[in-house]
Amino acid sequence: MNTYFIAGHAKLPQGMAARNVYDSITITVELDFKYGVIVDASCTLATEHGREYIRQLLRGYCLKDGIEELIDRVQMYYRGKAGQAIQAGLKDVYAQFEFGLR
Repeated sequence: MNTYFIAGHAKLPQGMAARNVYDSITITVELDFKYGVIVDASCTLATEHGREYIRQLLRGYCLKDGIEELIDRVQMYYRGKAGQAIQAGLKDVYAQFEFGLR
């Protein structure tokens, strides 16, 4: 297998539809083992549209380039209430990615 799987978690803000189902958001990424590129991604947002949008936003990004550009991408293009939680979940993913490089 040429990929590996990382899951990151963060608390959701009050007043979100997904909060009725989950207390936290989970961001999962499938990474190319050699290059660190996100091959696929998912998250636990409440709507299919939101989940697909985040998937498209994350796919193709190389975590070896750091996390800041990806966080900037989320800040620029995602304007939902879960923005801060998504960013925190991605930082958790990145921390696990960095730990795996050691």
